[in-house]
Amino acid sequence: MAQGKQTPRQKMINLMYLVFIAMLAMQIDQEIIRSYNDTNQTLTDTRLLVEKKNDDIFEKTLEAKAANTPDTYTQPLQDYKGLKAKTNDLVAFIENIKSTLKKEADYAEDVDVADNFASLNNTEPSSNLFFTGSDENKPSKNAVDLKAKIEALKSYIKQTFGSNSEMKTVIDRANTLLITEFPKGQTIKNKNWLQYKFYGQPLIAALSNLEVIQSEARNIQSDALMTMLQEKVDADIKFDAYSAIVSAPASVVQGESAQGKVAIGNYSSNVPGLAMPGLTITNGQGVRNLDTGSLGDKSFSGKISFTDVNGKVIELPYNHTYKVVSGAQELKAQKGALVTADKMNVLYRGLPNPISGSILGADMAGISLSAPGASVSGGGGKWNVTPGGGSTVTLTISGRDPKGGTISQAFPFRIKNVPPPVGQIQGEFVVSMPASSIVNQRVSVVMPDFDFPVSFSVNSFMFRVPGRAGILVNGNSLSSVGNLTKALRAGDIAFVYNIKATATGLGGQALKQIPPVVINVQ
Repeated sequence: MAQGKQTPRQKMINLMYLVFIAMLAMQIDQEIIRSYNDTNQTLTDTRLLVEKKNDDIFEKTLEAKAANTPDTYTQPLQDYKGLKAKTNDLVAFIENIKSTLKKEADYAEDVDVADNFASLNNTEPSSNLFFTGSDENKPSKNAVDLKAKIEALKSYIKQTFGSNSEMKTVIDRANTLLITEFPKGQTIKNKNWLQYKFYGQPLIAALSNLEVIQSEARNIQSDALMTMLQEKVDADIKFDAYSAIVSAPASVVQGESAQGKVAIGNYSSNVPGLAMPGLTITNGQGVRNLDTGSLGDKSFSGKISFTDVNGKVIELPYNHTYKVVSGAQELKAQKGALVTADKMNVLYRGLPNPISGSILGADMAGISLSAPGASVSGGGGKWNVTPGGGSTVTLTISGRDPKGGTISQAFPFRIKNVPPPVGQIQGEFVVSMPASSIVNQRVSVVMPDFDFPVSFSVNSFMFRVPGRAGILVNGNSLSSVGNLTKALRAGDIAFVYNIKATATGLGGQALKQIPPVVINVQ
């Protein structure tokens, strides 16, 4: 600014200039805080999904295997329950710390990031909670307990699975990610692990660092569970667990040929001592013609036996019921209708969802489908249904049977919005790489676990590094940001945000805001 004597007008211009710079800096800081908050929420959502899969699917599978084959699976189940308890203890402890941090910062859960800006940018709660008297050289009891619980989980993994070669990747991951000190006493910016993660950190950064620990713990728990299930596949093939499988029609026409087949759960064509009384054994399968001589309910049942690897004879009963119905002409007069979603049990709003339908005995050319509140196109048993508003839609299929009677049946379907797209680099929304590699990357957009053929073209995005203003990049390549990445150092974080993309396959629907991609510089 000008030196020496200034006029009142010049002083006012200078003051306005300073205010403008301060407002611009605040706006940039808000965008960074918003990006951090979006990334933290994405990590939380992913962790909760992993928890649900672990508890609702994979753990129940391991429990079922332990019930069927206790000699093989009882110990892995006990080991996993111990791992789960340690992981739950760590995750719950961190969740309490996060709640305390939010309370100390006066963070409000139900307001926008802009209204929470002061709380999310507040560095005092993290310093006070993890350091006694906010002295970075005096870790608090919370800090000591956090490190102890991380170490307890890592120690349990090493002690429990250390002798199992199949668990090597799980142990390696625990040693790499469940850390409470940098390797060999190293520091980053002259700070140890606890100081670097939590001293003087804004609330959103502390929450994100804690969420990363929770997510890594849950992912390691999931990896261990997957390995426990995977390593026992050979044992199953050797018939440590068994079930009888029956393959036979549920309805057959009187007088027409029909067969029923029986095989062991994990199919093998060469089973020692295999016996199936009343069946013809071919290539490990027992075959017998079904009784179709009279109408009514029938049963296809019996017992199979074989000798396991220990010389023990295993007997497995099987039973299958079927119905013998009248011939083709009478079958046409029986009423019944069916509607199925070709891709899923829900319909996506704004998209042409493929639907198949049929009515037993009716002429397919005369079948119609209606759906109030949605558009329907197609015919002959194949339609596309495009729902509008609301949460449910009722599909009604109608036609006439061979005797001229009207058949009509309604089927309710749920309506869901298409899932939000996410930005990615190298297939991840949080990636780690050297600064020199950033210019070689491309930004992509995907809809994970979405069954429809949707593709995206990235038009532009913003790229920002610490201490520099974000720049607009057209296209999907980071090749033009080299000037910003040269000064990056290990531990810095770069952001790709405000991603703009065009979707193909969404019927012209506007895209929701695409979350940012976080690049951790190694």
